[in-house]
Amino acid sequence: MTDATPEFRDPDDLRRRAGVRGDPDRDQHFLVDDRVLDRLPDYLPEGTDRSRLLEIGGGTGALTDRLLAAGDRVAVVERDRELAAFLREEFADAVADGALEVIEGDALEVDLPRFTASVSNLPYGVSSEVAFRLLPLGRPLVLMFQAEFADRMVAESGTSEYGRLSVSAQHYADVEIVERVPPEAFDPQPRVDSAVVRCVPRDPSYEVGDEAFFLRFVKALFTQRRKTVRNAIRNTAHISGLQEADAVVDAADEDTLSKRPGDLPPAAFASLTELARETSAIGPGQ
Repeated sequence: MTDATPEFRDPDDLRRRAGVRGDPDRDQHFLVDDRVLDRLPDYLPEGTDRSRLLEIGGGTGALTDRLLAAGDRVAVVERDRELAAFLREEFADAVADGALEVIEGDALEVDLPRFTASVSNLPYGVSSEVAFRLLPLGRPLVLMFQAEFADRMVAESGTSEYGRLSVSAQHYADVEIVERVPPEAFDPQPRVDSAVVRCVPRDPSYEVGDEAFFLRFVKALFTQRRKTVRNAIRNTAHISGLQEADAVVDAADEDTLSKRPGDLPPAAFASLTELARETSAIGPGQ
């Protein structure tokens, strides 16, 4: 005998009860496609600890409803005061049972609760900042982004989409696009396609002695992505914090120096970062 498929709240009914219509100017695009909503929790890697799920941007609770069925406990962060109040009222039983915690506030500012995985339809205006608050925590993530942003997260070196975002995301996790979502899945419809990215945490294949400097060095070189690595190192010392950029150039091999930043895979950036730490004093940078 199999368990019956749970019946979830209708996304349109939720919005009607909440009295909201969405506002593109406030980055409010509600995911209303039941099929997409149903699939999102299933994108978590097999074996993921679902005891404490985190959702950023709960909205009217269409995804929250599914996460309550997929995990033991759910914490949802919602910055809109009225929507946070609606979530507490709509899911009052789950709140009373301790299965749901509604945290009112900005996901970039509040203290995040302890969580084992996150499934979230992120507000696009802050998706980068939220993603890089979550990624260093080393938890499985299933996150919805603008498709262009997602493409840059998963891009490989040597492609036009590859950049600082690619290196930084892939430093923390194996990242892959698991579904592309058209504007019609949202109300109001955004002007861009969306994509769901699965991030499976893992240690990188390389070592860096100073992670903050590694990320700053990558950022610096990609501000000069059309230059050779040699010139990028010299031109961005004020960003990276290198005190002796020429010493780094003198120590690096010609093959690396003659490439452009977009041709260096993350491991090559790591090697160059460690060389920079060995040969140059490092300040705070910008």
